[in-house]
Amino acid sequence: MKLVRAAVVQNSAVVFDREATLEKVARLSRDAKARGAELVVFPEAFVSAYPKGLDFGAVVGSRTPAGREDFRRYFESAVDVPGPASRRLEEIAGDLGVHLVIGIIERDGGTLYCTVLFLSPEGRLLGKHRKLMPTGLERLVWGYGDGSTLPVFDTRLGRLGAVICWENYMPLLRTAMYAKGIQLYCAPTADDRDTWLPTMQHVALEGRCFVLSACQFVLRGDCPTDYAAAQGDSPDTVLMRGGSCIVGPLGQVLAGPVFNQSQILVADLDLDEIARGKFDFDVVGHYARPDIFRLHVNESANPAVVFEEKE
Repeated sequence: MKLVRAAVVQNSAVVFDREATLEKVARLSRDAKARGAELVVFPEAFVSAYPKGLDFGAVVGSRTPAGREDFRRYFESAVDVPGPASRRLEEIAGDLGVHLVIGIIERDGGTLYCTVLFLSPEGRLLGKHRKLMPTGLERLVWGYGDGSTLPVFDTRLGRLGAVICWENYMPLLRTAMYAKGIQLYCAPTADDRDTWLPTMQHVALEGRCFVLSACQFVLRGDCPTDYAAAQGDSPDTVLMRGGSCIVGPLGQVLAGPVFNQSQILVADLDLDEIARGKFDFDVVGHYARPDIFRLHVNESANPAVVFEEKE
């Protein structure tokens, strides 16, 4: 039996305050480590905000100065990779000796990306995954990832990767991750609906993998005083209610879901359950029909500008 103790953190960012959020990450990671966690998973866009309730002053055909200022604050609180904030996350993982999987807002040039970083117990950045398809109004403030950041890492805990929020409704992306042999399937999210748990159960059952989903619990009071949330200005207003969970390879709920409170969920994962599950279903193996269906994945980077050397 190979057991991995994993923790999923349900808490809030200090919205638009990168440094304060990083210190919160350090504290919460220490709390998870104190409970024996070897793998700690944080929600989508934890450093330093999933801007729930903001519209950035945009309607079709126009943008407001106030909305541009909201974007400027968001941009200033984002993370350069590599950069001081990503190095701080490396330090946190290295000091605690844990695998850290965390959602950040990545800044690259003039564009923001919804990204997951993977940090090793040795304090190294293993890599990242950029969200391929932002949902709805997210497309106004986030760029699109490409196939060059679809990693699954072969770690001492197991094969580790991440799929962000509604990417989990992209069956071809899930198929690509299954084909890479993912065992510890992290699903940082901002989806706090009742329908999220059955989605995570389906993914676990389909992929015969452990699914670890982290969602924030955010109050209006966690945001700046001039944060123009559509939900209202009362500090006790819930902007995101959580729903984090851990699910086993046969769809069994091992922890959660938890709503309307901050909490660290912990579960012991028996990786032998993966092989037991694949006895009767391997979606990219003996249960596949490549003579009828086949997926081709483009994992090349697709930059907007390519400079060719002069001959």
